[in-house]
Amino acid sequence: MNIQQFQYIIALAEYRHFEQAAESCFVTQSTLSTMIARFEEEIGIPVFDRKKKPVELTKEGELIVEQLKQINKEIDNLTVITQEIKGEEKGSLSISVIPTVAPFLLPRFLHSFAEKFPKLDIQVTEQTTSEIIRRIKSRDLDIGIISIPVHEKDIMEVKLYDEPFVFYDSSVCTADFITASDLDVSNLCLLEEGHCMRTQVLELCDVHEKKINNKLNFRYKAGSIDSLLRFVKANKASTLLPYLSAIELSPEESKKIGQFTNPVPYRTIGLVVHRHFVKHKILKHLETEILERVSAVLPERDLVGQKLMPIGTENS
Repeated sequence: MNIQQFQYIIALAEYRHFEQAAESCFVTQSTLSTMIARFEEEIGIPVFDRKKKPVELTKEGELIVEQLKQINKEIDNLTVITQEIKGEEKGSLSISVIPTVAPFLLPRFLHSFAEKFPKLDIQVTEQTTSEIIRRIKSRDLDIGIISIPVHEKDIMEVKLYDEPFVFYDSSVCTADFITASDLDVSNLCLLEEGHCMRTQVLELCDVHEKKINNKLNFRYKAGSIDSLLRFVKANKASTLLPYLSAIELSPEESKKIGQFTNPVPYRTIGLVVHRHFVKHKILKHLETEILERVSAVLPERDLVGQKLMPIGTENS
Protein backbone atom coordinates (compact mmCIF):
# COMPACT_ATOMS: atom_id res chain seq x y z
CA MET A 1 0.00 0.00 0.00
CA ASN A 2 1.11 3.61 -0.55
CA ILE A 3 0.09 7.22 0.04
CA GLN A 4 -1.52 7.55 -3.38
CA GLN A 5 -3.89 4.69 -2.60
CA PHE A 6 -4.84 6.42 0.65
CA GLN A 7 -5.70 9.60 -1.26
CA TYR A 8 -7.74 7.70 -3.86
CA ILE A 9 -9.76 5.91 -1.18
CA ILE A 10 -10.42 9.16 0.73
CA ALA A 11 -11.51 10.86 -2.49
CA LEU A 12 -13.92 8.06 -3.41
CA ALA A 13 -15.32 8.06 0.12
CA GLU A 14 -16.03 11.77 -0.27
CA TYR A 15 -17.47 11.84 -3.79
CA ARG A 16 -19.05 8.34 -3.86
CA HIS A 17 -18.48 8.46 -7.63
CA PHE A 18 -15.47 6.95 -9.42
CA GLU A 19 -15.29 9.52 -12.20
CA GLN A 20 -15.54 12.53 -9.89
CA ALA A 21 -13.04 11.04 -7.44
CA ALA A 22 -10.59 10.34 -10.27
CA GLU A 23 -10.91 13.90 -11.57
CA SER A 24 -10.20 15.30 -8.12
CA CYS A 25 -7.02 13.18 -7.97
CA PHE A 26 -6.02 14.03 -11.56
CA VAL A 27 -5.90 10.38 -12.65
CA THR A 28 -8.01 8.24 -14.93
CA GLN A 29 -10.99 6.37 -13.56
CA SER A 30 -9.40 3.02 -14.36
CA THR A 31 -6.21 3.96 -12.48
CA LEU A 32 -8.14 4.99 -9.39
CA SER A 33 -10.34 1.88 -9.47
CA THR A 34 -7.36 -0.45 -9.97
CA MET A 35 -5.31 1.11 -7.15
CA ILE A 36 -8.23 0.91 -4.72
CA ALA A 37 -8.89 -2.72 -5.68
CA ARG A 38 -5.21 -3.57 -5.04
CA PHE A 39 -5.43 -1.97 -1.61
CA GLU A 40 -8.55 -3.98 -0.76
CA GLU A 41 -6.89 -7.16 -1.97
CA GLU A 42 -3.79 -6.48 0.10
CA ILE A 43 -5.66 -5.94 3.36
CA GLY A 44 -8.25 -8.61 2.59
CA ILE A 45 -11.22 -6.34 3.39
CA PRO A 46 -13.63 -4.65 0.97
CA VAL A 47 -13.66 -0.91 1.64
CA PHE A 48 -16.45 -0.08 -0.82
CA ASP A 49 -19.67 -1.74 -1.89
CA ARG A 50 -19.55 -1.28 -5.66
CA LYS A 51 -22.98 -2.85 -6.16
CA LYS A 52 -24.62 0.23 -4.65
CA LYS A 53 -25.30 3.33 -6.76
CA PRO A 54 -23.76 5.61 -5.73
CA VAL A 55 -20.94 3.52 -4.32
CA GLU A 56 -21.05 3.12 -0.54
CA LEU A 57 -18.54 2.39 2.18
CA THR A 58 -18.80 -0.94 3.94
CA LYS A 59 -18.97 -0.90 7.74
CA GLU A 60 -15.35 -2.03 7.81
CA GLY A 61 -14.54 0.58 5.17
CA GLU A 62 -15.85 3.38 7.36
CA LEU A 63 -13.32 2.49 10.06
CA ILE A 64 -10.51 2.15 7.54
CA VAL A 65 -11.26 5.51 5.87
CA GLU A 66 -11.24 7.29 9.23
CA GLN A 67 -7.83 5.81 9.97
CA LEU A 68 -6.54 6.75 6.52
CA LYS A 69 -7.68 10.34 7.11
CA GLN A 70 -5.65 10.43 10.31
CA ILE A 71 -2.60 9.02 8.51
CA ASN A 72 -3.04 11.55 5.72
CA LYS A 73 -3.26 14.35 8.30
CA GLU A 74 -0.05 13.21 9.95
CA ILE A 75 1.68 13.19 6.56
CA ASP A 76 0.48 16.78 6.06
CA ASN A 77 1.81 17.62 9.53
CA LEU A 78 5.23 16.29 8.55
CA THR A 79 5.25 18.72 5.64
CA VAL A 80 4.31 21.58 7.98
CA ILE A 81 7.06 20.66 10.45
CA THR A 82 9.71 20.63 7.74
CA GLN A 83 8.47 24.01 6.49
CA GLU A 84 8.68 25.51 9.98
CA ILE A 85 12.22 24.13 10.42
CA LYS A 86 13.18 25.88 7.18
CA GLY A 87 11.34 29.06 8.17
CA GLU A 88 8.71 28.69 5.45
CA GLU A 89 5.18 29.62 6.52
CA LYS A 90 3.00 28.57 3.61
CA GLY A 91 0.12 26.29 2.77
CA SER A 92 -3.32 26.78 4.31
CA LEU A 93 -4.65 27.86 7.68
CA SER A 94 -8.30 27.57 8.74
CA ILE A 95 -9.62 29.73 11.59
CA SER A 96 -13.14 29.77 13.02
CA VAL A 97 -14.47 32.35 15.49
CA ILE A 98 -17.64 32.42 17.58
CA PRO A 99 -20.18 35.03 16.33
CA THR A 100 -20.08 37.13 19.52
CA VAL A 101 -16.35 37.69 19.02
CA ALA A 102 -15.77 37.65 15.24
CA PRO A 103 -17.16 41.06 14.12
CA PHE A 104 -15.42 42.93 16.92
CA LEU A 105 -12.06 41.14 16.96
CA LEU A 106 -11.32 40.06 13.37
CA PRO A 107 -11.13 43.61 11.92
CA ARG A 108 -8.53 44.49 14.52
CA PHE A 109 -5.95 41.87 13.60
CA LEU A 110 -6.78 39.77 10.54
CA HIS A 111 -5.44 42.08 7.82
CA SER A 112 -2.14 42.80 9.58
CA PHE A 113 -1.71 39.13 10.46
CA ALA A 114 -2.34 38.01 6.87
CA GLU A 115 0.15 40.57 5.52
CA LYS A 116 2.92 38.89 7.49
CA PHE A 117 2.25 35.55 5.78
CA PRO A 118 1.69 36.28 2.07
CA LYS A 119 2.19 32.62 1.11
CA LEU A 120 -0.39 31.39 3.62
CA ASP A 121 -3.95 30.78 2.39
CA ILE A 122 -6.07 31.83 5.39
CA GLN A 123 -9.73 30.77 5.53
CA VAL A 124 -11.91 32.35 8.24
CA THR A 125 -15.45 31.38 9.25
CA GLU A 126 -17.95 32.07 12.05
CA GLN A 127 -19.30 29.08 13.96
CA THR A 128 -20.66 28.15 17.38
CA THR A 129 -18.39 26.74 20.06
CA SER A 130 -19.72 23.21 19.67
CA GLU A 131 -19.12 23.21 15.92
CA ILE A 132 -15.61 24.61 16.34
CA ILE A 133 -14.73 21.94 18.88
CA ARG A 134 -16.20 19.22 16.69
CA ARG A 135 -14.19 20.34 13.66
CA ILE A 136 -10.96 20.63 15.63
CA LYS A 137 -11.42 17.13 17.02
CA SER A 138 -11.99 15.77 13.51
CA ARG A 139 -8.92 17.73 12.31
CA ASP A 140 -11.01 19.68 9.77
CA LEU A 141 -10.16 22.99 11.47
CA ASP A 142 -6.80 24.37 12.53
CA ILE A 143 -7.61 27.11 15.06
CA GLY A 144 -10.69 28.25 16.94
CA ILE A 145 -11.23 31.52 18.81
CA ILE A 146 -13.81 30.94 21.53
CA SER A 147 -14.69 31.58 25.16
CA ILE A 148 -12.62 29.26 27.34
CA PRO A 149 -12.26 26.97 29.24
CA VAL A 150 -14.08 24.13 27.50
CA HIS A 151 -12.44 21.18 29.29
CA GLU A 152 -12.40 18.99 26.21
CA LYS A 153 -10.15 16.01 25.64
CA ASP A 154 -7.65 16.46 22.79
CA ILE A 155 -8.13 20.26 22.86
CA MET A 156 -5.27 22.61 23.81
CA GLU A 157 -6.24 26.10 25.01
CA VAL A 158 -4.20 29.31 24.81
CA LYS A 159 -5.59 32.23 26.82
CA LEU A 160 -5.73 35.58 25.00
CA TYR A 161 -7.58 38.09 27.19
CA ASP A 162 -10.34 38.64 29.73
CA GLU A 163 -13.27 40.62 28.34
CA PRO A 164 -15.66 42.29 30.82
CA PHE A 165 -19.42 42.45 30.28
CA VAL A 166 -21.34 45.72 30.40
CA PHE A 167 -25.06 46.40 30.86
CA TYR A 168 -26.96 48.19 28.08
CA ASP A 169 -30.36 49.70 28.92
CA SER A 170 -32.06 51.46 26.01
CA SER A 171 -34.78 52.92 28.27
CA VAL A 172 -32.47 55.29 30.12
CA CYS A 173 -30.68 58.46 29.05
CA THR A 174 -27.61 57.86 31.17
CA ALA A 175 -26.77 54.51 32.72
CA ASP A 176 -25.18 54.17 36.15
CA PHE A 177 -22.97 51.63 37.85
CA ILE A 178 -24.64 48.32 38.63
CA THR A 179 -23.92 45.13 40.54
CA ALA A 180 -24.67 41.66 39.23
CA SER A 181 -27.01 40.99 42.15
CA ASP A 182 -29.05 44.14 41.41
CA LEU A 183 -29.47 43.35 37.73
CA ASP A 184 -33.09 43.71 36.58
CA VAL A 185 -33.80 40.79 34.27
CA SER A 186 -37.50 41.51 33.73
CA ASN A 187 -36.79 43.21 30.39
CA LEU A 188 -33.56 41.45 29.48
CA CYS A 189 -33.06 40.15 25.93
CA LEU A 190 -30.56 37.42 25.05
CA LEU A 191 -29.08 35.62 22.09
CA GLU A 192 -30.68 32.39 20.88
CA GLU A 193 -29.63 28.95 22.09
CA GLY A 194 -26.33 27.73 20.71
CA HIS A 195 -24.37 30.80 21.76
CA CYS A 196 -22.14 30.34 24.78
CA MET A 197 -22.69 34.02 25.68
CA ARG A 198 -26.36 33.22 26.36
CA THR A 199 -25.30 30.56 28.85
CA GLN A 200 -22.84 32.98 30.45
CA VAL A 201 -25.46 35.69 30.91
CA LEU A 202 -28.00 33.24 32.36
CA GLU A 203 -25.37 32.05 34.80
CA LEU A 204 -24.52 35.60 35.79
CA CYS A 205 -28.17 36.51 36.37
CA ASP A 206 -28.78 33.22 38.18
CA VAL A 207 -32.30 33.09 36.76
CA HIS A 208 -34.36 30.64 34.77
CA GLU A 209 -35.20 31.57 31.20
CA LYS A 210 -38.93 31.97 31.99
CA LYS A 211 -38.19 35.02 34.19
CA ILE A 212 -36.71 36.93 31.28
CA ASN A 213 -38.74 39.21 29.01
CA ASN A 214 -41.85 39.05 31.21
CA LYS A 215 -42.69 42.68 30.34
CA LEU A 216 -43.19 41.68 26.72
CA ASN A 217 -45.94 39.41 25.43
CA PHE A 218 -43.58 37.87 22.87
CA ARG A 219 -40.05 36.49 22.92
CA TYR A 220 -37.23 37.20 20.56
CA LYS A 221 -33.92 35.34 20.53
CA ALA A 222 -31.38 37.11 18.35
CA GLY A 223 -28.79 35.30 16.24
CA SER A 224 -26.16 38.05 16.45
CA ILE A 225 -25.22 40.95 18.71
CA ASP A 226 -26.16 43.42 15.97
CA SER A 227 -29.68 41.93 15.72
CA LEU A 228 -29.91 41.83 19.51
CA LEU A 229 -29.06 45.53 19.82
CA ARG A 230 -31.54 46.54 17.14
CA PHE A 231 -34.32 44.69 18.93
CA VAL A 232 -33.35 46.06 22.33
CA LYS A 233 -33.39 49.64 21.03
CA ALA A 234 -36.75 49.21 19.29
CA ASN A 235 -38.43 47.76 22.39
CA LYS A 236 -36.83 49.85 25.15
CA ALA A 237 -35.32 46.68 26.55
CA SER A 238 -31.92 45.81 28.01
CA THR A 239 -29.13 43.31 27.50
CA LEU A 240 -25.55 42.46 28.40
CA LEU A 241 -22.75 43.08 25.93
CA PRO A 242 -19.11 42.02 25.72
CA TYR A 243 -16.79 45.01 26.10
CA LEU A 244 -15.39 45.03 22.55
CA SER A 245 -18.88 45.27 21.06
CA ALA A 246 -19.82 48.14 23.37
CA ILE A 247 -16.89 50.41 22.50
CA GLU A 248 -18.11 50.57 18.90
CA LEU A 249 -21.39 52.21 19.90
CA SER A 250 -22.05 55.85 19.08
CA PRO A 251 -21.40 58.48 21.78
CA GLU A 252 -25.14 58.81 22.32
CA GLU A 253 -25.65 55.05 22.67
CA SER A 254 -22.61 54.77 24.94
CA LYS A 255 -24.47 56.83 27.54
CA LYS A 256 -26.84 53.88 27.96
CA ILE A 257 -23.97 51.58 28.99
CA GLY A 258 -23.78 50.73 32.66
CA GLN A 259 -20.50 49.51 34.16
CA PHE A 260 -20.45 46.71 36.71
CA THR A 261 -18.95 47.36 40.11
CA ASN A 262 -16.93 44.72 41.97
CA PRO A 263 -16.92 41.94 41.11
CA VAL A 264 -16.97 42.69 37.38
CA PRO A 265 -18.29 39.75 35.29
CA TYR A 266 -16.13 38.74 32.37
CA ARG A 267 -15.43 35.98 29.90
CA THR A 268 -12.04 34.65 28.83
CA ILE A 269 -11.30 34.53 25.12
CA GLY A 270 -8.68 32.10 23.86
CA LEU A 271 -7.28 30.09 21.00
CA VAL A 272 -8.08 26.38 20.80
CA VAL A 273 -6.28 23.78 18.70
CA HIS A 274 -5.97 20.01 18.57
CA ARG A 275 -3.35 18.63 20.94
CA HIS A 276 -1.45 17.33 17.90
CA PHE A 277 -1.49 20.74 16.18
CA VAL A 278 1.95 21.37 14.68
CA LYS A 279 1.86 24.93 13.29
CA HIS A 280 3.27 26.29 16.54
CA LYS A 281 5.09 29.29 15.08
CA ILE A 282 1.97 30.50 13.29
CA LEU A 283 -0.08 29.97 16.46
CA LYS A 284 2.39 32.07 18.46
CA HIS A 285 2.35 34.80 15.80
CA LEU A 286 -1.47 34.82 15.91
CA GLU A 287 -1.50 35.05 19.70
CA THR A 288 0.97 37.94 19.68
CA GLU A 289 -0.89 39.81 16.92
CA ILE A 290 -4.25 39.59 18.72
CA LEU A 291 -2.82 40.64 22.07
CA GLU A 292 -1.10 43.66 20.53
CA ARG A 293 -4.35 44.79 18.91
CA VAL A 294 -6.73 44.36 21.87
CA SER A 295 -4.50 45.39 24.79
CA ALA A 296 -4.87 49.06 23.84
CA VAL A 297 -8.69 48.99 23.97
CA LEU A 298 -9.52 46.62 26.83
CA PRO A 299 -9.71 48.14 30.33
CA GLU A 300 -6.72 47.53 32.54
CA ARG A 301 -7.25 45.19 35.46
CA ASP A 302 -6.65 45.66 39.18
CA LEU A 303 -5.52 49.30 38.95
CA VAL A 304 -7.57 50.21 42.02
CA GLY A 305 -8.19 46.79 43.46
CA GLN A 306 -10.86 45.93 40.90
CA LYS A 307 -11.95 42.33 41.04
CA LEU A 308 -13.26 40.29 38.16
CA MET A 309 -15.77 37.48 38.30
CA PRO A 310 -15.29 34.75 35.68
CA ILE A 311 -18.40 33.43 33.95
CA GLY A 312 -18.30 29.72 33.14
CA THR A 313 -18.83 28.31 29.68
CA GLU A 314 -20.64 25.35 28.21
CA ASN A 315 -19.78 23.49 25.07
CA SER A 316 -22.53 25.23 23.11
